[in-house]
Amino acid sequence: MRNSNGSDSSVKPKNNPRSSARSAGSSPVVLITGASQGIGAATAQVFAREERCRLALVARNVRNLRAVARACRRLGAAAVEVFPCDVGDEAAVAAMADAVTGRFGGVDAIINNAGKFFSAPFLKMSIADFDRIVRANLRSIFLVSRALVPGMVRRRRGDVFNVSSIAGLQAYPGGAAYSSAKFGVTGLSQVMRAELKDKGVRVCCVCPGATFTPSWAGSGVDRKRMMPADDVARAILDVYRLSRRSVVEELVLRPQLGDV
Repeated sequence: MRNSNGSDSSVKPKNNPRSSARSAGSSPVVLITGASQGIGAATAQVFAREERCRLALVARNVRNLRAVARACRRLGAAAVEVFPCDVGDEAAVAAMADAVTGRFGGVDAIINNAGKFFSAPFLKMSIADFDRIVRANLRSIFLVSRALVPGMVRRRRGDVFNVSSIAGLQAYPGGAAYSSAKFGVTGLSQVMRAELKDKGVRVCCVCPGATFTPSWAGSGVDRKRMMPADDVARAILDVYRLSRRSVVEELVLRPQLGDV
């Protein structure tokens, strides 16, 4: 039931008539949390290659984050900046949001992908572990969105993708913390959708099933049984590219053979 969970480079962007959310006169700014690996890294590279956008890459692992940034520059992103941040920390998110706004002037799309997996039976789950997983998966989305969505509302334009999970639609044994957090992401996304739809901001809740990412390391599950992270990334891009008259409220992806 798991999913996933340097300096600026000036590469001249190519015109992309299919882009749906770019700011006036420039390529769109796309902020991705959890961008150092897995679905986040794959999404950053897909947007760099297909949208030639400006990327704000956010994660705690600075070394991996910079490697992803280099790959995005090679793929043609108009600009890439890394913003090391613990997105579960209120002060850190506020500072990151200020830095992103100062660098890019605003954000056109947020992909709230940061998260952490942990499994333990309900009767053995510690309070500390429960709080840690909720902080990483749910609180992080609230903090990042609360910091950056008001700018979208002022401009009356924006896109928010909150990465939940199949575990946020269907509970499972051992998911006391993770499934609770992901159900929270699903619910928060529905609230955001209801409150922001008349303000020009689209909200999509992304619910991937088993996806081949580092969170599955050591699981023993054959990678061929799982979805590639690039498929999830491309699905997000396709939703983003829809006309402003349409929104995908919930995007559910599963391996062809079903849940693992």
